[in-house]
Amino acid sequence: MNANQTTNRGWTVALAGTGINLALGILYAWSIFKGAIAESIAQGGAGGFNWNPAAINDPYAVCCLVFAFAMIAAGKCQDKFGPRLTAIIGGLLVAAGFVAVSQSTEYWVWVLGFGVLAGTGIGFGYSAATPPALKWFPPAKTGLIAGIVVSGFGLASVYIAPLSQYLLSHYGIQKSMLIYGVAFAVVVSGLALLISNPPKGYVPAGAPAPNGAKAAPAKPSVDVAPSQLFKSGKFYTLWIAYFIGAGAGLMVIGSMASMAKASLGELAFLAVAILAIGNAAGRIVAGIVSDKIGRANTLIIMMVLQACLMFAAIPVVGNKGTSAVVIVLLATFIGFNYGTNLSLFPSFTKDLWGLKNFGMNYGILFTSWGVGGFILVRLAEMLKAQTGSFAMPFAVAGVLLLVGAMLSLSLRPKKAEAAVKVPAAAAIEEEDLVLQKAD
Repeated sequence: MNANQTTNRGWTVALAGTGINLALGILYAWSIFKGAIAESIAQGGAGGFNWNPAAINDPYAVCCLVFAFAMIAAGKCQDKFGPRLTAIIGGLLVAAGFVAVSQSTEYWVWVLGFGVLAGTGIGFGYSAATPPALKWFPPAKTGLIAGIVVSGFGLASVYIAPLSQYLLSHYGIQKSMLIYGVAFAVVVSGLALLISNPPKGYVPAGAPAPNGAKAAPAKPSVDVAPSQLFKSGKFYTLWIAYFIGAGAGLMVIGSMASMAKASLGELAFLAVAILAIGNAAGRIVAGIVSDKIGRANTLIIMMVLQACLMFAAIPVVGNKGTSAVVIVLLATFIGFNYGTNLSLFPSFTKDLWGLKNFGMNYGILFTSWGVGGFILVRLAEMLKAQTGSFAMPFAVAGVLLLVGAMLSLSLRPKKAEAAVKVPAAAAIEEEDLVLQKAD
C-alpha cells in the first residue's frame, strides 16, 4: 500500500467514523423529545406519559452515564476485536433501545430503553470511531483528526432537530422512535464496514511535531496499561476537568429547547440545531489550536470562556423579552466551548498514555463525561423545579468551570522543560516515566 493509498484509506476511516457519530449524536436531540413528553404529561389521560415532571430528564441523564461507563467495555472490545465489530454492536444496541421505547410510554421502559440500551450502544459506536482514525495519521494531526471524527456527534442535531420536529408532528413520538431505531441498525452497521485499524507495523507518513511544540509527542515512548492510570496525578486532574466541562455543557444541551421556547416559540428547535453547529466547530477548532498551543492552554481558555457564558446566560434564558438572536448566539458559543472537551480529552489520552490501550484508557477517562452529565443534568432539573428558573443551575456551572480552569493549570508543561526545548518525543513527564518502569 503506497503513501497515497494509505492516506486515502485513513480519510475513509476518519469520515466513516464521523458518519457513525452523526447518527449516534441523536443524544443531543433529547430536548426535542423531552418537549413532546412534557406536553403529554401536561395533557394527562390514558396512554400518555404520566411521569413526575422532575424526572423528565432521567432517561437522558442515565443515557449519558451508561454511555460513559460502556466506553470502558467498548474500549476493551475495540482494542481486542477491532473497531468494526464494536461499531456494529453499538448500532444494533441503539436500534434495540429505540424500538423498545417506541412500544411504551412507561417511565422505566424509557430509562431502560433510551438510558441503558441506547446509552450502551452509543458507547460502543463512539468508542470505535476515533481510535482507528488516529492510528492512520501522524501525531502532528492528532488534534485535527480527533476533532473531525467527534465533530459528527456534535453536528448531529443540525439535521436531527428539524427531522425530529417533523417526525413528531406527523407521526408522534412512538412511531418516530421506531423509525430512528430501524435507521440506526442500517446506517451504523453499514458505515462500520468501512472502519479498520492499519496493518501491523504501519507507521503514518508525515513529519513529527516540530521541536519545542506543546502538542503530541512525535512517537509515544510509553504505552500505559489501564491499571496504571490510577497512579497518575494527571489522570485525576483530567477526570475532574472533564466532569466539569462536560457536565456544564450537557446541562444546557439537554434543556436548550425548553430554555429557548420563551423567545423562539415553536422554532425553539432551531436553537438546538445551531448549538450543534457550535458544538461541532468547537471540536475541530480546538483540535487544530491545541496542536499549535498545547492541550492544556486550550482547555484553560475554553473553561474560562464557558464560565463567562454561564454567568451571562442567567439574565437571558427564559426571559420572554430576550431577543432570539441573543439566544441563538448564546447557544452557539456554549456549544462551541462544550465541543472542545470532546476533542481535547482523547488527544490528552493519546499524548500521555499512548495508542496501544487507547480504547480502554479513554473509556476510563470518559466516565467523567457520564458522571458529570448525570449529576449536573439531574441537579439542574431539580434546581429548576424548585426555583422556577435556570439562574441557579447556570451560576453553579459557572463557578465549577472556574474551579476546573484553575485545576487545569497543573496540566501545562513545566517551565524548565520549555526552556530546555527538548524534542517533543522526549518531553515525557516524570510520572509517566515511572509508569513505564512499572509496566
